[in-house]
Amino acid sequence: MVGPSRPLFVLFGSSIVQYSFSNGGWGAILTDIYARKADIIMRGYIGWNSRRAIQVLDKIFPKDASVQPSLIIVYFGGNDSIGPYPSGLGPHVPLPEYKENMRKIADHLKNLSENTRVIFLSCPPLNEEKLLQSTRCCFAEACLRLKSNNSLYPSLIALIYFHASPALSEIVRTNATCRLYSEACIQVCEEMNLKVIDLWTAFQQRDDWADTCFTDGLHFSSEGSKIVVEQILKVLKEADWNPSLHWKFMPTEFAENSSYDLVAADGISTLNPSEWTFHREIQWD
Repeated sequence: MVGPSRPLFVLFGSSIVQYSFSNGGWGAILTDIYARKADIIMRGYIGWNSRRAIQVLDKIFPKDASVQPSLIIVYFGGNDSIGPYPSGLGPHVPLPEYKENMRKIADHLKNLSENTRVIFLSCPPLNEEKLLQSTRCCFAEACLRLKSNNSLYPSLIALIYFHASPALSEIVRTNATCRLYSEACIQVCEEMNLKVIDLWTAFQQRDDWADTCFTDGLHFSSEGSKIVVEQILKVLKEADWNPSLHWKFMPTEFAENSSYDLVAADGISTLNPSEWTFHREIQWD
């Protein structure tokens, strides 16, 4: 543990969270925006659904922790929405159970402390065609990598998945199901009076969303991540929370003036750079 103590923001979810520090991701952008204001911690787990999330709630967010998060941003639903397999294996979670799981997650998090705030992200849309293509490439690459390691059995598994993936991806991961799970997340949050960001709608405000917002049809490109950040900051700015968790209203660590600051043009005064943001491509509100 290092000091001084800052507000703690936790990003909790599946690969949308785990990958949020890659490719100009929304987690990385938030970390830059909140530099010297809050510590942002990622708890993202690729492939996870809401069932796995509730299994580890007490481990990730223990109620007896000495320091509780000021903000938790939650995303689950995309993997839950994947269609069921005949074997019963896989990440699919039926819609009624998904809603109940989200209620359990919300109830646990909002009761961590009086000052813990929670924002949920709903399922975004997909570029189904691009996702199908990227899935084929992904499994082909995995197959070749495993074969190069002389691992016969995993290679065989990768081959099976590679040949099956076009049909499975096209059938079980669709915008139709994503929309249902997005609506379910929003409904749960509205019932529990929690903040929720409708990513399904937010992404589709852009005419070119399908071509620009994803790296593989599913995970966010830098353009997609910018939409997420914009929506998060909007919620934080408009929320009637005391203290405010919007970056402009939070104190900057060690922001006092110093004789060691940069010397001004007059040569006899200094300029404090603590609040400078000109390095950012986007001047976030």
